[in-house]
Amino acid sequence: MNSFNLRLSKLIKSKRSHLCVGLDMNPEGIGSPNTTLEELKKHAFKVIDSTSDLASAFKPNLAFFERWGSKGFKWLEELMDYFSDDLIIIGDAKRGDIGNTAKQYAYSLFTHFNFDAVTLSPYMGKDSITPFIENAQKGVFILCRTSNPSAVDLQNQLINDGSSDQAFNRIDAVSKEMLFDKTAQLCVEWNDNNNVGIVVGATSPKEISRIRKQAPNLPFLIPGIGAQGGDLKQSMLDGNKNGDALINISRGISFSGDLSSKAIRNAAKDYLMQMREIIDI
Repeated sequence: MNSFNLRLSKLIKSKRSHLCVGLDMNPEGIGSPNTTLEELKKHAFKVIDSTSDLASAFKPNLAFFERWGSKGFKWLEELMDYFSDDLIIIGDAKRGDIGNTAKQYAYSLFTHFNFDAVTLSPYMGKDSITPFIENAQKGVFILCRTSNPSAVDLQNQLINDGSSDQAFNRIDAVSKEMLFDKTAQLCVEWNDNNNVGIVVGATSPKEISRIRKQAPNLPFLIPGIGAQGGDLKQSMLDGNKNGDALINISRGISFSGDLSSKAIRNAAKDYLMQMREIIDI
Protein backbone atom coordinates (compact mmCIF):
# COMPACT_ATOMS: atom_id res chain seq x y z
CA MET A 1 0.00 0.00 0.00
CA ASN A 2 1.10 3.58 -0.65
CA SER A 3 2.46 5.71 2.15
CA PHE A 4 0.43 8.77 3.09
CA ASN A 5 2.86 11.21 1.48
CA LEU A 6 2.92 9.25 -1.77
CA ARG A 7 -0.87 9.05 -1.85
CA LEU A 8 -1.13 12.80 -1.27
CA SER A 9 1.36 13.57 -4.02
CA LYS A 10 -0.45 11.36 -6.53
CA LEU A 11 -3.82 12.90 -5.62
CA ILE A 12 -2.55 16.46 -6.05
CA LYS A 13 -1.19 15.59 -9.48
CA SER A 14 -4.27 13.67 -10.64
CA LYS A 15 -6.71 16.40 -9.57
CA ARG A 16 -4.32 19.22 -10.52
CA SER A 17 -5.26 20.78 -7.21
CA HIS A 18 -3.32 22.03 -4.20
CA LEU A 19 -6.53 23.23 -2.59
CA CYS A 20 -7.48 22.21 0.95
CA VAL A 21 -10.85 23.48 2.14
CA GLY A 22 -10.91 24.22 5.85
CA LEU A 23 -14.16 23.46 7.62
CA ASP A 24 -14.32 25.92 10.52
CA MET A 25 -18.07 25.77 10.92
CA ASN A 26 -19.14 28.46 13.39
CA PRO A 27 -22.50 30.26 13.71
CA GLU A 28 -20.83 33.66 13.34
CA GLY A 29 -19.63 32.69 9.88
CA ILE A 30 -23.20 32.39 8.72
CA GLY A 31 -23.89 35.79 10.22
CA SER A 32 -25.81 35.04 13.39
CA PRO A 33 -24.80 33.69 16.81
CA ASN A 34 -28.29 32.18 16.93
CA THR A 35 -27.60 29.84 14.02
CA THR A 36 -28.66 26.34 14.99
CA LEU A 37 -26.58 23.20 14.76
CA GLU A 38 -28.89 21.85 12.05
CA GLU A 39 -28.34 24.98 9.97
CA LEU A 40 -24.59 24.63 10.35
CA LYS A 41 -24.73 20.97 9.35
CA LYS A 42 -26.62 21.82 6.18
CA HIS A 43 -24.09 24.51 5.37
CA ALA A 44 -21.15 22.15 5.89
CA PHE A 45 -22.63 19.60 3.51
CA LYS A 46 -23.27 22.40 1.03
CA VAL A 47 -19.60 23.39 1.15
CA ILE A 48 -18.50 19.80 0.54
CA ASP A 49 -20.94 19.30 -2.35
CA SER A 50 -19.84 22.57 -3.95
CA THR A 51 -16.09 22.01 -3.77
CA SER A 52 -15.20 18.30 -3.51
CA ASP A 53 -14.31 18.00 -7.21
CA LEU A 54 -12.05 21.06 -6.94
CA ALA A 55 -10.19 20.22 -3.73
CA SER A 56 -7.64 17.54 -2.94
CA ALA A 57 -8.25 17.80 0.79
CA PHE A 58 -10.63 18.98 3.48
CA LYS A 59 -9.60 20.01 6.98
CA PRO A 60 -12.34 19.86 9.62
CA ASN A 61 -11.25 21.79 12.71
CA LEU A 62 -12.29 19.68 15.69
CA ALA A 63 -12.83 22.68 17.96
CA PHE A 64 -15.84 23.75 15.91
CA PHE A 65 -17.44 20.36 16.47
CA GLU A 66 -16.42 19.90 20.10
CA ARG A 67 -18.18 23.11 21.12
CA TRP A 68 -21.49 21.29 20.55
CA GLY A 69 -20.63 18.41 22.86
CA SER A 70 -21.91 14.94 22.00
CA LYS A 71 -24.08 16.33 19.19
CA GLY A 72 -20.98 17.87 17.63
CA PHE A 73 -19.11 14.56 17.71
CA LYS A 74 -22.10 12.87 16.09
CA TRP A 75 -22.05 15.54 13.40
CA LEU A 76 -18.34 14.93 12.79
CA GLU A 77 -19.00 11.21 12.40
CA GLU A 78 -21.72 11.96 9.84
CA LEU A 79 -19.37 14.31 8.01
CA MET A 80 -16.60 11.73 7.81
CA ASP A 81 -19.04 9.22 6.29
CA TYR A 82 -20.08 11.83 3.73
CA PHE A 83 -16.67 12.45 2.15
CA SER A 84 -15.78 10.57 -1.02
CA ASP A 85 -12.78 8.24 -1.10
CA ASP A 86 -10.80 10.37 -3.55
CA LEU A 87 -10.08 13.03 -0.92
CA ILE A 88 -7.56 13.50 1.87
CA ILE A 89 -9.31 14.39 5.13
CA ILE A 90 -7.14 16.11 7.72
CA GLY A 91 -8.29 16.27 11.32
CA ASP A 92 -7.16 19.66 12.58
CA ALA A 93 -6.80 18.54 16.19
CA LYS A 94 -3.33 19.88 17.15
CA ARG A 95 -2.83 17.04 19.61
CA GLY A 96 0.47 16.76 21.47
CA ASP A 97 0.45 14.56 24.56
CA ILE A 98 2.63 11.58 25.46
CA GLY A 99 2.45 7.90 26.35
CA ASN A 100 -0.86 6.12 26.60
CA THR A 101 -2.73 9.43 26.15
CA ALA A 102 -1.17 9.93 22.72
CA LYS A 103 -2.12 6.36 21.77
CA GLN A 104 -5.76 7.07 22.67
CA TYR A 105 -5.77 10.25 20.59
CA ALA A 106 -4.28 8.35 17.64
CA TYR A 107 -6.89 5.60 17.96
CA SER A 108 -9.70 8.15 18.18
CA LEU A 109 -8.63 10.17 15.17
CA PHE A 110 -7.40 7.41 12.89
CA THR A 111 -9.55 4.42 13.83
CA HIS A 112 -12.80 5.86 15.15
CA PHE A 113 -13.12 8.98 13.00
CA ASN A 114 -10.94 7.57 10.17
CA PHE A 115 -9.02 10.74 9.33
CA ASP A 116 -6.27 10.32 6.75
CA ALA A 117 -4.00 12.75 8.59
CA VAL A 118 -3.95 14.96 11.68
CA THR A 119 -2.19 18.10 12.88
CA LEU A 120 0.14 17.70 15.85
CA SER A 121 2.10 19.91 18.24
CA PRO A 122 5.73 18.73 18.69
CA TYR A 123 6.36 20.59 21.97
CA MET A 124 6.60 17.38 24.05
CA GLY A 125 8.99 15.70 21.63
CA LYS A 126 9.01 12.45 19.71
CA ASP A 127 6.99 10.61 22.39
CA SER A 128 3.98 12.71 21.41
CA ILE A 129 4.43 11.97 17.69
CA THR A 130 5.32 8.25 17.52
CA PRO A 131 1.81 6.76 18.01
CA PHE A 132 0.58 8.80 15.03
CA ILE A 133 3.30 7.81 12.54
CA GLU A 134 3.50 4.05 13.07
CA ASN A 135 1.03 3.38 10.24
CA ALA A 136 2.57 4.58 6.97
CA GLN A 137 -0.85 5.04 5.40
CA LYS A 138 -1.83 7.65 7.99
CA GLY A 139 -0.15 11.05 7.95
CA VAL A 140 0.69 13.90 10.27
CA PHE A 141 1.28 17.60 9.74
CA ILE A 142 3.49 18.92 12.52
CA LEU A 143 3.23 22.54 13.63
CA CYS A 144 6.49 24.24 12.69
CA ARG A 145 6.04 27.94 11.87
CA THR A 146 2.38 28.81 12.28
CA SER A 147 0.42 31.73 10.83
CA ASN A 148 -0.71 33.45 14.04
CA PRO A 149 1.00 36.72 15.10
CA SER A 150 2.31 35.43 18.43
CA ALA A 151 3.97 32.40 16.82
CA VAL A 152 7.22 34.33 17.17
CA ASP A 153 6.99 34.12 20.97
CA LEU A 154 8.33 30.56 20.87
CA GLN A 155 8.89 29.43 17.29
CA ASN A 156 11.34 32.23 16.42
CA GLN A 157 13.39 31.92 19.58
CA LEU A 158 17.11 31.50 18.95
CA ILE A 159 18.44 28.10 19.98
CA ASN A 160 21.87 28.53 18.42
CA ASP A 161 23.77 31.79 17.91
CA GLY A 162 25.08 30.65 14.54
CA SER A 163 28.65 30.34 15.73
CA SER A 164 29.11 26.64 14.97
CA ASP A 165 29.99 25.31 11.54
CA GLN A 166 27.21 22.73 11.87
CA ALA A 167 24.56 25.42 12.25
CA PHE A 168 25.95 27.34 9.28
CA ASN A 169 25.96 24.25 7.07
CA ARG A 170 22.39 23.33 7.99
CA ILE A 171 20.89 26.70 7.20
CA ASP A 172 23.10 29.40 5.66
CA ALA A 173 25.94 31.69 6.57
CA VAL A 174 23.74 34.63 7.56
CA SER A 175 21.02 32.85 9.55
CA LYS A 176 20.89 31.95 13.19
CA GLU A 177 19.14 28.77 14.16
CA MET A 178 15.66 29.18 15.57
CA LEU A 179 13.28 26.77 17.23
CA PHE A 180 11.25 26.31 14.05
CA ASP A 181 14.46 25.29 12.25
CA LYS A 182 14.98 22.52 14.80
CA THR A 183 11.36 21.43 14.39
CA ALA A 184 11.79 21.15 10.63
CA GLN A 185 14.93 19.08 11.08
CA LEU A 186 13.15 16.75 13.50
CA CYS A 187 10.29 16.31 11.03
CA VAL A 188 12.81 15.03 8.49
CA GLU A 189 14.30 12.66 11.08
CA TRP A 190 10.86 11.31 12.02
CA ASN A 191 9.80 10.63 8.42
CA ASP A 192 10.91 6.99 8.30
CA ASN A 193 7.49 5.88 7.04
CA ASN A 194 7.08 8.69 4.51
CA ASN A 195 4.04 10.07 6.32
CA VAL A 196 5.29 13.24 8.03
CA GLY A 197 4.37 16.73 6.81
CA ILE A 198 4.85 20.25 8.12
CA VAL A 199 2.52 23.15 8.92
CA VAL A 200 3.97 26.48 7.77
CA GLY A 201 1.86 29.64 7.73
CA ALA A 202 1.45 31.72 4.58
CA THR A 203 1.87 34.86 6.70
CA SER A 204 5.57 33.95 7.05
CA PRO A 205 6.78 33.71 3.44
CA LYS A 206 10.50 33.90 4.26
CA GLU A 207 10.11 31.01 6.67
CA ILE A 208 8.37 28.87 4.04
CA SER A 209 11.42 29.12 1.79
CA ARG A 210 13.81 28.56 4.68
CA ILE A 211 11.97 25.50 5.98
CA ARG A 212 11.62 24.04 2.49
CA LYS A 213 15.42 24.08 2.14
CA GLN A 214 15.71 22.06 5.35
CA ALA A 215 12.83 19.70 4.60
CA PRO A 216 12.83 18.86 0.88
CA ASN A 217 10.19 16.36 -0.22
CA LEU A 218 8.03 16.66 2.92
CA PRO A 219 4.50 17.91 2.16
CA PHE A 220 3.55 21.31 3.56
CA LEU A 221 0.14 22.33 4.86
CA ILE A 222 -0.04 26.10 4.46
CA PRO A 223 -2.83 28.00 6.23
CA GLY A 224 -3.18 31.78 6.47
CA ILE A 225 -4.37 32.66 2.95
CA GLY A 226 -7.43 34.88 2.72
CA ALA A 227 -8.68 36.37 5.97
CA GLN A 228 -5.21 36.24 7.56
CA GLY A 229 -3.59 37.99 4.62
CA GLY A 230 -1.01 35.40 3.53
CA ASP A 231 0.73 35.59 0.16
CA LEU A 232 -0.74 32.94 -2.15
CA LYS A 233 1.83 33.32 -4.93
CA GLN A 234 4.87 33.05 -2.69
CA SER A 235 3.32 30.19 -0.75
CA MET A 236 2.75 28.23 -3.94
CA LEU A 237 6.18 28.92 -5.39
CA ASP A 238 8.20 28.18 -2.28
CA GLY A 239 5.93 25.51 -0.84
CA ASN A 240 5.98 23.40 -4.00
CA LYS A 241 9.72 23.69 -4.59
CA ASN A 242 11.12 20.17 -4.06
CA GLY A 243 7.89 18.99 -2.49
CA ASP A 244 4.12 19.30 -2.45
CA ALA A 245 2.06 21.90 -0.63
CA LEU A 246 -1.59 22.00 0.30
CA ILE A 247 -2.98 25.53 0.53
CA ASN A 248 -5.72 25.70 3.12
CA ILE A 249 -8.57 28.18 2.63
CA SER A 250 -11.28 28.27 5.29
CA ARG A 251 -13.48 31.35 5.66
CA GLY A 252 -12.61 32.60 2.17
CA ILE A 253 -14.51 29.65 0.71
CA SER A 254 -16.92 28.31 3.33
CA PHE A 255 -18.45 31.69 4.10
CA SER A 256 -18.01 33.48 0.80
CA GLY A 257 -20.49 35.82 -0.86
CA ASP A 258 -24.13 35.20 -0.09
CA LEU A 259 -23.31 31.70 1.23
CA SER A 260 -25.02 30.06 -1.74
CA SER A 261 -23.63 26.96 -3.42
CA LYS A 262 -22.71 29.09 -6.42
CA ALA A 263 -20.81 31.65 -4.35
CA ILE A 264 -18.92 28.93 -2.47
CA ARG A 265 -18.01 27.08 -5.65
CA ASN A 266 -16.93 30.26 -7.44
CA ALA A 267 -14.65 31.19 -4.55
CA ALA A 268 -13.05 27.74 -4.52
CA LYS A 269 -12.68 27.73 -8.28
CA ASP A 270 -11.08 31.18 -8.23
CA TYR A 271 -8.46 30.07 -5.72
CA LEU A 272 -7.81 26.89 -7.69
CA MET A 273 -7.36 28.78 -10.97
CA GLN A 274 -4.93 31.17 -9.30
CA MET A 275 -2.90 28.25 -7.96
CA ARG A 276 -2.77 26.58 -11.37
CA GLU A 277 -1.65 29.80 -13.03
CA ILE A 278 1.14 30.32 -10.50
CA ILE A 279 2.80 26.96 -11.05
CA ASP A 280 1.27 26.03 -14.41
CA ILE A 281 -0.30 22.67 -13.63
